[in-house]
Amino acid sequence: MEKQDIEKKAAAAKPAGRVLRLGIIGQGRSGRNIHAEYLKNVPEKFEIVAVSDLLADRCERAAKEYGCATYLDYREMLQDKSLNLDLVVNASFSHQHAPITKEIMLAGLNVLCEKPFARTSDEVKDLIGVSKQTGRLLAVFQQSRFAPYYRKVNDVLLSGVLGRIQMVKIAFNGFSRRYDWQTLQAYNAGGLFNTGPHPMDQALGFIGRDIMPNVWCKMDVVNALGDADDFCKVILSYPGRPIIDLEVCSNTHFSPYLYQIYGKYGSLSGTMNRIEWKYYKPEEAPPIKLIREPLPGPSYCSDKLEFHSEVWEVPAEEKDLFNSTSARFYDNLYDALVYGKALVITPEQVCQQIAVIEECHRQNPLPRKF
Repeated sequence: MEKQDIEKKAAAAKPAGRVLRLGIIGQGRSGRNIHAEYLKNVPEKFEIVAVSDLLADRCERAAKEYGCATYLDYREMLQDKSLNLDLVVNASFSHQHAPITKEIMLAGLNVLCEKPFARTSDEVKDLIGVSKQTGRLLAVFQQSRFAPYYRKVNDVLLSGVLGRIQMVKIAFNGFSRRYDWQTLQAYNAGGLFNTGPHPMDQALGFIGRDIMPNVWCKMDVVNALGDADDFCKVILSYPGRPIIDLEVCSNTHFSPYLYQIYGKYGSLSGTMNRIEWKYYKPEEAPPIKLIREPLPGPSYCSDKLEFHSEVWEVPAEEKDLFNSTSARFYDNLYDALVYGKALVITPEQVCQQIAVIEECHRQNPLPRKF
């Protein structure tokens, strides 16, 4: 993000240290159980002053839990100037993310949009343009960028102990038969749109956020009752970069949330809670030379390497993944609004992610049934 853009967006922010007034659109699993659940516990930074939801009982519950104003129509909330909103969290249905986010900015308000950000990269580019036009801050809730296991994997790779990386495998898998709106293409749903933005954001960090990778993808509907994917295999590649092997599937019991990394000197394997890596140090390795002639006797190559093993386990204070990642994300968002600091996760970065997901769908035009 350019410096002038940051300064422009920060101009609408409140004085340093002020409690920011928030409105939330949607009180489902994300709007209530993730965003509101975190925000209500940091009153020194955020205050939930308004909530909008299509269901009256959810509005009644929010009024009791947060002591806030409630609206069945989010447009009424956006138009209510007495709320003096600093930020609106858009946790609406996935297919409404892009159009409602645009409405929020055109109403003169800063916005945090849930993932998936949009259906197409063109929609993202349009939202970035509206952000620049209105001077409103535009953020996307990709909190898994702050996950402790992802940060640790990055630390190991940056240390160089594994050497040049050939491949990164990420599997956000499980076994389920889903039957809600998150299984319908009409709602921008399915595994890749719903769960996929988390591992895809991480994967693009490994291959590079500065390029559009080559994409190969296979998608299918296995157990979901809707017409959107619940099986997705993605291969990303680019000259001189690691190959990315990514899975988001709902039909395997084994190795959920798995990381595997192949390097020149060693490898890494782990889950969200425990990571192990094993490597040798080149300076400790005995010298070897290429032998063109047949080896003497019935023998094989024998290379005696001393391997070093290290293990990481998630710290106790970060075992609550939703809370710890939300805390880091919202701290950065607060600093951006109040102090004009740069967002760690920019809309431009998420545009790359949506472009990859868009290509996956282009390659797999699943039949629309609903």
